[in-house]
Amino acid sequence: MRKSEKFGLLLDVETTGLGPTTDEVIELALKLFSYRTDTGEITDIIEEDSFLREPLSNSARRNYDRAFQIHGIPYELVKGKSFYDGKINTYFHRADSVFAHNASFDRSFLYHMYPEVNDLKWYCTMRNIPWKNYGFPNGKLLTLLQAHNITNYQTHRAMDDITYLMELLKKTNPNGIPYLQEVLEKGPMRKYQPASSRTRMG
Repeated sequence: MRKSEKFGLLLDVETTGLGPTTDEVIELALKLFSYRTDTGEITDIIEEDSFLREPLSNSARRNYDRAFQIHGIPYELVKGKSFYDGKINTYFHRADSVFAHNASFDRSFLYHMYPEVNDLKWYCTMRNIPWKNYGFPNGKLLTLLQAHNITNYQTHRAMDDITYLMELLKKTNPNGIPYLQEVLEKGPMRKYQPASSRTRMG
């Protein structure tokens, strides 16, 4: 690998709700890629995976039907499944940078499963770019995908979302700078601060 190249990790989670201590991740998609640090150009997709898991806590199970209205993943699809932690960790260990749209959401959930993610450099593709300044009505992924003629439909399945997000990051801002480069220049997020140390139990 060239000196100017690093590994980036795009990821997305689908969950049973909005609370990282009361809800759970049911789907995780990961896409490891190489990019040039000098230009922000995405050069290659190294590996990608998607995983499903059945929620274990009573609160997460109770919330499933409501969350289904958004992600559309039938309970039968996750029933009896669990994440392959060993494989997932190989992605975290190889990544120089982690990218997610509304990254604070994804990170808060993953932290409770894999605390080591807090040591990674996280970048938010929603907040690290001034989308409204560029004339977009908001920073929602579907809004941006439509505006850049990538897709008019969002499945809310994790792998689809990061595949589309990668296409978005290849595009350039009004100054001709790739969005990935702009995200990187804004700098990584501060470390996640869990609401209580007790949340790490269980």
